[in-house]
Amino acid sequence: MMMRRRMRRRAIVGTAVVGGAAYAAGHHSATKSAEQQQMDTQQNAQIDDVQQQQDAQQQAAPPPVYQQPAPPSPQAPAPSGGLTDEGIAQLKQLGALHESGVLTDAEFEAAKQKILGI
Repeated sequence: MMMRRRMRRRAIVGTAVVGGAAYAAGHHSATKSAEQQQMDTQQNAQIDDVQQQQDAQQQAAPPPVYQQPAPPSPQAPAPSGGLTDEGIAQLKQLGALHESGVLTDAEFEAAKQKILGI
């Protein structure tokens, strides 16, 4: 009878040890799995935050504006080499007035430059 009790004890103790080890292994695995899930959740949250910040920066920053050089400012047309008929007529009148003595040399030169646009 004693022998049977020992064998039962060993069987019970052995089963308890095996069960305890299985529990410990399962608990350890569950803890690691929970920690991994928590780390994954934190990483995903960080990635989402970074993406939101990048999206906000892209939306806040106006698109680059490329400017073309300003067109040259309009200038008076360059004097052409020829005179209009009206300009030639004015110069002839001016010459006649100068020859007749009505205009001095200085007055004649000033009026001539004005007609020629100099």
